[in-house]
Amino acid sequence: MKNAVYPGSFDPLTNGHLNIIKRASVIFDNVTIAIGVNPEKKSLFTVKERVELINQCISELKNVTVKSYSGLTANFVKEQDTNIVIRGTRDSRDFIYEQENANLNSLIDKDIETILLFANRDYELISSSMVKEINRFGGDVSKFVPEPVEKALKEKKKSE
Repeated sequence: MKNAVYPGSFDPLTNGHLNIIKRASVIFDNVTIAIGVNPEKKSLFTVKERVELINQCISELKNVTVKSYSGLTANFVKEQDTNIVIRGTRDSRDFIYEQENANLNSLIDKDIETILLFANRDYELISSSMVKEINRFGGDVSKFVPEPVEKALKEKKKSE
């Protein structure tokens, strides 16, 4: 098989993200989780915190690594010696958004291929934004995120 890159902000990592990562790790020889750094976005967790949290959550997946990057995803993908981008999609809105991104990446580099993995039914309603909102109002996020992320969210809530 090949190597693949799974880009995103992962702020925070959800069980849906983790499901995509685990499934991709079975399909590809190596998967790089690529945390995109966007200075325009206000993130809850720093890039360093996200790298640490994701590493805690994927420790049993020996063919998965976590890196951060800034700039164009297409350029980062090439730097990782692959042309495969993995994306997860939950619904028709995600599909349209991912189709547009895939087409844009193809315009930047005609060799880039995007593979969509559809969300498992258990995770199709979960988004990082939703998790942050529930946590902000003191709700229980344990069903939506891995345990290390849940603990980190509680700590963030305490420090507000």
